[in-house]
Amino acid sequence: MTTESAPKWRRLEPDRRREQIFACAAELFGERPYADVSTSDIAARAGVARGLINHYFGTKRELYLAVVRRALNVPDGAVSLRPAGSTEERANAAVEWFLDMVSAQETRWLAAITPEGIGRDSEVDRILDEADRHAADRVLEALGFHRDDTRWEQFNAVVRAYAGMVKAAGREWLVRGTLDRPQVHSLLSHVLRSLADEVLPELAAT
Repeated sequence: MTTESAPKWRRLEPDRRREQIFACAAELFGERPYADVSTSDIAARAGVARGLINHYFGTKRELYLAVVRRALNVPDGAVSLRPAGSTEERANAAVEWFLDMVSAQETRWLAAITPEGIGRDSEVDRILDEADRHAADRVLEALGFHRDDTRWEQFNAVVRAYAGMVKAAGREWLVRGTLDRPQVHSLLSHVLRSLADEVLPELAAT
C-alpha cells in the first residue's frame, strides 16, 4: 500500500467518529445490496479499524437498521403548517418538505425503502411499518386532521396506501429518471389534495 493510497487516520471525538462511520455505511448501503457490503468495506470507506464499527454499532445488521431508522424518520412538527392554510397550500408544503428530505439523503432513503439482500427480516419490517405509520400521522396533522377523530386509524391506513405511490414515484425520479422533481411534486400534491378533500371526508361520513 502506497502512502497515497493508505487511509488517512484522524483523531475525532467519539460522536463525530460514530457519525462518520454511519455516513459511510449509509453511502455503501445505498450503492450496493446489503449482502454485498461488508464491515471491512465500511471500515475502509471511513478510514477506521473494523473493530470501531463493532464498538459503535455492534453488527453490520444493527448498523443497517440504524441507517433505515434515520432515513425514514419524520420528526414531530416537521411538516406542521399554519392552520389557516388551504388544503392545496398544506399539501404542496408537505410534498415539498418530503422532496427536500429525499434530495438531501438520496442514497440512504433508497437503501431504506428497498432493503435488498437482507431477506425477510422481522426487525426491518417492523421499522418500515412504524416509519410508515408515524409519517402518515404527521401528514394527517399537517392537513388539519385531529387525533381524537374516531376514524384516525382508518385515515392513517389510507395515507399509508398513498405512501406506496410516494415510494414508487421517488424511484421513478431518482433511479429511472422517467419523472423529474416538478412532475413528482405535481403528482403527489394533487393526489394528497384529493385524499384530504374527497376520500377522507367520504370515509368519515360512511
